[in-house]
Amino acid sequence: MRLVLGSDHAGFELKQSLAKYLRELGHEVLDVGTHNTESVDYPDYAEAVAEALRDGRAERGVLICGSGVGASVAANKIPGIRAGLCHDAYSAHQGVEHDDMNVLVLGARVIGPGLAKELLRGFLHASFSGEERHVRRLGKVKAIEARYLHSER
Repeated sequence: MRLVLGSDHAGFELKQSLAKYLRELGHEVLDVGTHNTESVDYPDYAEAVAEALRDGRAERGVLICGSGVGASVAANKIPGIRAGLCHDAYSAHQGVEHDDMNVLVLGARVIGPGLAKELLRGFLHASFSGEERHVRRLGKVKAIEARYLHSER
């Protein structure tokens, strides 16, 4: 699978570890930064991950900041992005199966590398179920997005 990874300074070390792990598993990894632990702003990397998905350079994304909250908020502002902050295994796969989540968001100051790898495995091995109720709900989410994209607010 082609994956895009991005993080701010707080998530840099976890991102590096996960990128190595993913490459060892045979995945193609696009790292959009940051590339060190110097302080940076998470919205820049949320946007970079989202752009790679929207441009088709990756199939799914992983975004990491300190808590995961800010990166999740920023990524979900971008049309077509369904980013879920996950700190448990159930949410990591269920978010894909039920909500067609395309970005896994992690909080590097909340979870450790072992749990991060477990969440990543669940995210990568899951696929959207296509069940009618989930398709219907996803359609409503997309309709909300479309209304606000065309709104004059």
